[in-house]
Amino acid sequence: MPRTKGSKNRLKINTTNDYASQIAEKQESITSLTAEIASITANIDTLKADLKAKKTALKKAEKEVAMLEAKKAKADAKAAEEAKKTEAEAVLKKLLASGMSADEILEKLK
Repeated sequence: MPRTKGSKNRLKINTTNDYASQIAEKQESITSLTAEIASITANIDTLKADLKAKKTALKKAEKEVAMLEAKKAKADAKAAEEAKKTEAEAVLKKLLASGMSADEILEKLK
């Protein structure tokens, strides 16, 4: 009596494993992956060098900006001082023109 479907009646197929071809395929895969890794590593090294150069340029630019901002602040302070001096001279001339004496002006400044 035959056995039911899915039982041990099926034919056994003797597949011969070709280990040599599998080893060759894996070795080719390893070789290609090694080459890709080397390429990627070279790209990373190049990018690291570029990054280092860009960071150096950025630091230099930031220093220059800080230096220029300091110079601008100094020039603005000097300009403000000059403006105050000019305004004080204008007020002094106006008071002198209105007939006030120098002594009266000095008393008002104190």
